[in-house]
Amino acid sequence: MAKQFSQLRARMVPESQARAQARASEMLAEMPLNELRQARGLSQKMLAEVLHVQQPSIAKIEKRTDMYLSTLRSHIEAMGGQLEVVARFPDGAVLISNFSDLGNSAVG
Repeated sequence: MAKQFSQLRARMVPESQARAQARASEMLAEMPLNELRQARGLSQKMLAEVLHVQQPSIAKIEKRTDMYLSTLRSHIEAMGGQLEVVARFPDGAVLISNFSDLGNSAVG
């Protein structure tokens, strides 16, 4: 008989639980747009309706490796999020504020 993960996790030593939680957090902190959309419970069609574009446009955006920040920002905001651009250096991170005033541009 299959066991529930919560039962298995409860039997893990605290160090293993902590490692598993840290790894899960890492995986959730970084994902492609299509996985982010799915994790938010949205279909491409639903997102297309919010952005007033056709569904194939969403598929195209999700496959891109290079796009305008305004396009990415619109996509993230349509999912209910907020885009922040952060530069990370060995001595710390800096939030780049130039992009906070970007207007809602057409997806492209």
